[in-house]
Order: sequence, then structure tokens, then C-alpha cells
Amino acid sequence: MNLTEQMPVILPGKTIGIIGGGQLGRMMAIAAKQSGFKVAVLDPTPNSPCGQVADVEITAAYHDAAALERLAEISDVITFEFENIDADSLDQIADKAHIPQGSNVLRITQDRILEKRAIERSGVKVAPYAEIYSQEDLEQAADVIGYPSVLKTARGGYDGKGQLVLRSFEDLSQAAGILAYGPCVLEKFIPFEKEISIIVTRKADGEFRVFPVVENIHVNNILHETIAPARISELAQVEAIDLAYQLAVSLDLVGTLAIEMFLVSESEIIINELAPRPHNSGHYSIEACMTSQFEQHIRAICNWPLGQTEMHMNAVMVNVLGEHVDGVIDAIAVNPEWKVHFYGKEEAKVGRKMGHITILNPDPEEVLWELEETKIWKDKSIIK
Repeated sequence: MNLTEQMPVILPGKTIGIIGGGQLGRMMAIAAKQSGFKVAVLDPTPNSPCGQVADVEITAAYHDAAALERLAEISDVITFEFENIDADSLDQIADKAHIPQGSNVLRITQDRILEKRAIERSGVKVAPYAEIYSQEDLEQAADVIGYPSVLKTARGGYDGKGQLVLRSFEDLSQAAGILAYGPCVLEKFIPFEKEISIIVTRKADGEFRVFPVVENIHVNNILHETIAPARISELAQVEAIDLAYQLAVSLDLVGTLAIEMFLVSESEIIINELAPRPHNSGHYSIEACMTSQFEQHIRAICNWPLGQTEMHMNAVMVNVLGEHVDGVIDAIAVNPEWKVHFYGKEEAKVGRKMGHITILNPDPEEVLWELEETKIWKDKSIIK
């Protein structure tokens, strides 16, 4: 039996179960419902962003065995919106539910040590690093890797959380708080020209599609703007796509994988991190591409043919954090070109992702200048 025979085609009217009720789940659900699916979501927060648009909302912890079994009972296929769910819990319902992505890539990407080992096994380059299990390990590794370097928890942490930049030997004394979380990695700080990323989608039968390489600008370790396509050479674009394909095949990917990269030079790209799901840097695709990253993910897990990913027009996406909400709402009336997305989160906290805006324009420089002129995103010094 070949892979396409093993993998059922999930048709409109069936139910897609989503573990995780945040904004990624919400946009997955919207794409699913546009294609005629019903949606069930499991999330510990009632009235979650995804729950607001789902047909069924199960409010329980991600590892709640009874809740996971309930989701399995009512779903024809199950996916997840982020990687910090318990892979073992997913395995426990594997014989009761159709989970095309499996748990292997999830397990790898929720642990930086496993992730780096997997990237290296695929033949793709990562920054020099060391596995850290104690203060002694850290001191020895810092002597080899040098400064500056970045200490990161192996598990958990996102948007810069669970990280410590080490600029000198004296900074090692500040590492106790990070080491207390458990195993860590120490990475050499890599000077880079640009931060770029690419989103790939692959089906069980090997069908593969890649979205344009995009350029990302971070502020306080949180994604601020994505410029699509990236302002890089054709050589660098081809290299990024080749690396993405190599990783997807090596990981036996089913579904979506976001790959964050450092462009060190026109001919050198280093992989930073992986995420086995749609990604913040792909939100522009909703308006700018023939198929959005969310629709493409739904197509992959439902075993539909993958859609074309060409862009209609260049685009810039800017995140709306809690401190930007009032300014954005005030500016909507005078910015008809803004494609505004709010995620339905109740409390606008500083640094919390509340929504995003996508602007289509052949000239990204013009968009970047106009966004700067609004002064909404003027304060880039707030500590998140």
C-alpha cells in the first residue's frame, strides 16, 4: 500500500481538531471553515481566540487525558497550533485519532538539543553550540565558544524568553536562573546581515510547496515586521529553499514547518530555529499569496493537493502588540490599505501579540516609511 492509500482524504463536512486555542489556531480554524470543515479546539482558556470561531470548544489542559480522548472522538483529523504541548499525550491518543503530523517532529522541535542534533543529521549548518547540563559545563563551553554567546533553555521559551546573552566571563554568574530550568544550549552569537525565514508544507506522499523567503525585523526579541519577499539575492533565496527542502525530507515532515535562518553572507545561511506549524512570519500570506500558510496546512493534513504559493504583490506585515492597540484603532479610519487582523484576546498587555496588519505594496520601503510615520510603533525600547 502506498502513502496516498494509507492517508485518507478528509472532505468538507468533517471535523478538524486543533490542540491549542491561540491566534494560530484561530487562523487555522478560519481557513478550515472556509473550506467547509467543522472545527473543534482544546485549550485551557475559555473563549480562546480559536474557541471564538470553533464549532466545539473543549476547555481543559493540553495533557488532560479525558479531554484529549474527547477531541479524538469528535475529530476526523487532529493538528496542533504550537509546539509546547506534551508529545507523550499526543502519542496516547494516536490509536484513537488520525494525526498525520505524528509526534516525532513535535518532540524534536520542543527541545533545542534534539532540534540541533536533527538539523545537523540533515546536513544543514547551525551555529556552533554546546549542550549544557551544569555551571561547570557552561564555563568549559564558554571557553571554547567564546563571547558573545547566548544561553538558552532546551525546552520552553519563545520571543526571547528563557535566554541570556553572555558578553564576558563575568556574565556567567548570572546564568543560575536559566540553568535552574534544566538542560540548556550555549550558542555562539553569529553576526548576520539579515534574519530570514521560510515556510514549507509537505504531504505524506512527498508533495512539497515552499512560500517565498521573507525578511524579519525583531524588536526586543519579538517579531516586529516581516518584509515579503526578503530583500536578498537570488542566490541566497535558492540556497534557503534548498535547505528547507533538505530539512523537510530529513524530518519526514507532514504539515507545515517554519524555518528561521540567519543570512550570514550571500553564500552562507545558518539555521536558527524550527517550528512545526504556521508561523508569525507567514501571516502576510493570507492576503499576499495565492494560498495562505493556514489553508496550505489544512490541505496537507487533509491530504488535499497543495496550493500555489506565488505572491499577488509584495507585502509588509507588522505585529500589533498590547501597547499598539489604541494607536492602531485610532488610525484605521485613515489607512484603507491596511488589512487589519485582531485575535480576540481580552486583555491588551505590553508585549502581547494582539493582532497584525498586512499592507500590500510593490514598494516595501514606502510601507516601512509610512508605518514609521504613524508613530504607533515609535517606542521600541520597552522591555518585554
